[in-house]
Amino acid sequence: MKRSQSSKSILNRRQFLRGAINSLAAISVMPAYVAGIAAEAPPSRKVNLAFVGIGGRGATNLESMESENVLALCDVDSERAAASFAKYPQAKQFKDYRRMLDALDKQLDGVVVSTPDHTHAVIAMEAMRRGKHVYCEKPLAHSVGEIRKLMQAAHQYKVTTQLGNQGHSFETIRTFCEWIWDGAIGPVHTVHAACGSNYSRIAKLPLLAEKHPVPATLDWEQWLGPAAFRPYHPLYLPGSWRGWTPFGSGAIGDWFCHVVDPVFWALDLGSATAVHARVKGYDPKLHADTFPLGTVVTYEFPANGKRGPVKLVWYEGEEKPPRPAELEPDDKLPTTGAVVIGEKATIGFIREVRVWNDEGHRV
Repeated sequence: MKRSQSSKSILNRRQFLRGAINSLAAISVMPAYVAGIAAEAPPSRKVNLAFVGIGGRGATNLESMESENVLALCDVDSERAAASFAKYPQAKQFKDYRRMLDALDKQLDGVVVSTPDHTHAVIAMEAMRRGKHVYCEKPLAHSVGEIRKLMQAAHQYKVTTQLGNQGHSFETIRTFCEWIWDGAIGPVHTVHAACGSNYSRIAKLPLLAEKHPVPATLDWEQWLGPAAFRPYHPLYLPGSWRGWTPFGSGAIGDWFCHVVDPVFWALDLGSATAVHARVKGYDPKLHADTFPLGTVVTYEFPANGKRGPVKLVWYEGEEKPPRPAELEPDDKLPTTGAVVIGEKATIGFIREVRVWNDEGHRV
């Protein structure tokens, strides 16, 4: 691939996109005092926050923002929340986010939502309705309709919101964009993006007929939230709810925003004009509670400005992207990552990035 000396120096001096998608950074909140305005922030300069969902990812979010005023902690499972309750004894404790918002309405500036996907919309909406700023873990909601309502509410109530896609703040994603914008691989026409995790629980569907008592520490109806009632089962939680359609949004809800964010930004993809999906080993009637064994979704994006049309293909579960012809025998495709194909060369990225020119040599 021929390129200018300046372009070559950029390629050689950077460790390109190492860990940009798979290794998520903690959330960074930088009040004014961090920039040197004051050695330590007085209480008046700190943000008054409440946290809903404080086990797992929620505990990480809480720790990342503990320099602010942590006023309240809310979780439907007191056992799951025990460590965070103990670590922040000054915070008021709740199981019902509505009671929390009622009790602290006038004191709160913002709410951090780190609950399962199916409850994001109702909690975020209630916080925004009260004029609270919201940080919400990805995916923003459980359906496209919910997302549209949340976007409308953010404008209506004039609040600041943020979605938890930490990779968007990395230096590496900006480096990737620079490569694309500088024409390092030529005009991009095709992207193959993948998540190797399998969120299908088809094999476990017969187990849902079992009866299990609700743990004493868990408010099951609060955990269900807006979902239709069903008996408690340990297959649903903690953590495993991502594989069940009433609660999670599968691999595409978990990983698409991380893997595809770099090309969305670099190529300014916007909205697709056509979407085609095919699934493997799935009957929508028999398996409605979970996800297919494998899925391939093809998005067609129209030309935009100087950029031509782009085809983006998403693979998950047992479906795998094609192996680029440029790969050397010892090169392996990442299980979760993307291959970006331009007219001059190809970029593949996840934990590390490899670039092959059109003659099959790594550069």
